[in-house]
Amino acid sequence: MKIRTLAALLALSLGLGACGGLQTKLPAGIPAADVTARLGKPTATYPDPDGGQWLEYRGQPMGQFQHMARIGADGRLISYGQVLTSENFANVQVNRWNRDDILRHFGRPAETGRVRLDDREVWSYRYKQDGLWNSMMNVYFNARGVVVRLQNTPDPVLDERFKGM
Repeated sequence: MKIRTLAALLALSLGLGACGGLQTKLPAGIPAADVTARLGKPTATYPDPDGGQWLEYRGQPMGQFQHMARIGADGRLISYGQVLTSENFANVQVNRWNRDDILRHFGRPAETGRVRLDDREVWSYRYKQDGLWNSMMNVYFNARGVVVRLQNTPDPVLDERFKGM
């Protein structure tokens, strides 16, 4: 087995093990302090324009999950769950959402890069497309930081078609 494959499998297994603890069901309306008491300190916090905040519980770069807790302006939980899903990516509004919107809804990406041809930034999220396929959702931003395109591709680390390349 190649070292790259072994490293990817190890990281994935560690990520899946960490994922188990975050699958906790949290009832809406509990105080933010109870959320952090149950889940621990978030890996990042993002302000919500409505006065609340989003708490990130990171599964990237190798996991296919990322959990976000949305806290309202009243300091109580609005929602909590695994956000890297086909359904959630379908809600992204091209030409309306910006980097901050993406961070609030999905957290930090697994990878970032640039497309030099048209000078676009791209953020890539590792996830299970439709719960089945090892995929990357690539979110492209223009120079103003507005989402201009989403592109779903196979995950080159986890997709069998890319092994040995």
